[in-house]
Amino acid sequence: MLKAIVRTLAASAVLASAGGAAAQVKIAYIDPLSGAFASIGDFGHKSFVAAADDVNARGGVLGGQKLEIVPMDNKASPEESLTLFKKVTDSGIRFIVQGQGSGAAGALIDAVNKWNERNPDKSVLFLNYASNDPELTNSKCSFWYYSFDAHNLMKVEALTNYMAKDQSIKKVFILGQDYAHGQQMAKAVTSMLPKKRPDVQIVGNDLHPFGKVKDFSPYVAKIKASGADTVITGNWGNDLALLLRASKEAGLNTRFYTYFAAVRGTPTALGDMPDNTVYQITEWHRNLSPNKLDKFADDYAKRFPGLEFSYVRINTTIQMLAEAINKSKSTDPRQVSQALEGMEFEAGNGKVLMRKSDHQLIQPLVLSVYSKKDGKDVRYDTENTGFGFKTVAMIPAAETEVPTTCAMKRP
Repeated sequence: MLKAIVRTLAASAVLASAGGAAAQVKIAYIDPLSGAFASIGDFGHKSFVAAADDVNARGGVLGGQKLEIVPMDNKASPEESLTLFKKVTDSGIRFIVQGQGSGAAGALIDAVNKWNERNPDKSVLFLNYASNDPELTNSKCSFWYYSFDAHNLMKVEALTNYMAKDQSIKKVFILGQDYAHGQQMAKAVTSMLPKKRPDVQIVGNDLHPFGKVKDFSPYVAKIKASGADTVITGNWGNDLALLLRASKEAGLNTRFYTYFAAVRGTPTALGDMPDNTVYQITEWHRNLSPNKLDKFADDYAKRFPGLEFSYVRINTTIQMLAEAINKSKSTDPRQVSQALEGMEFEAGNGKVLMRKSDHQLIQPLVLSVYSKKDGKDVRYDTENTGFGFKTVAMIPAAETEVPTTCAMKRP
């Protein structure tokens, strides 16, 4: 009798443990947490934790299950990302998020596709929040992959539409990191800008080693010698911060059009950069008015002293994932993917659409410029610089949309 009771209690303990584990929806965060881009990876990780906790505070998913972010350091390496993906599948994690580096994203798409084909009952869904290579939702598009950031063709389409109206732009220099993202950005600019402004000269088009340049003064000297009045760069992390710092120190009198000027560390490098010098095209910024995310941004700053919220697309990624889980009433990646396809969602930056044909998020964008805090257009400065970002142009979602060549195969 005693043995029977012991067996019953043991079985109950196992079931309780299994039930507790099942109550957590784990999401692997695969991005650099060491090396040159560690600060950006850490910022992304904290942003995902804040977004997941926000969902959890409102009841989680499926009637109370909590989202849990599991950090994994890929050192900005595609090869390390593949090693971590094996760890993901060995651990039974069914969702991964990644964004820093299109090379890592491409490697993970291939790995996810192969794994899911061989293990349909243990499939994994990949949600990307920042990689800008358009081929990820074109030639490499996958039922198991979603992109929550506007890619290079979309950003350059919106950016060159704006630049085409500015007659003061005469000479443009393109500078980027030498990997898929930088290469695609340069290709997009050289294709789109001449069609909209045939009078504008492209006086330079350079790529530099990714994450390895410590001194950008030779590149700044080349820009200066070219006579460029405008620089377009997709650089991010230290590669952007060091470029802008070198430009400031050299007294380079040009405008910079960027993607990631507000991301951690870059405003500090800018310091008191002259007004109307550094522009960025993003989905959101702190001084938008009206701003639905003021409270979230305030809470984020209190929770993570020294950090400032800027990645609205991370919130959108987590919120839409939660919505898809609840809509499908399942955490099975195949059912969740089917729920995400074609989903319309009211995000922090307005109404967004997950395009079914290629799993590319279509969303509004905003062009802003680094400007001195004035209590009106720039209510909040960034990184205690006395400067923040001021809205220059609001770009409706429809004006960012470009065609896709995706020929998706669905399971």
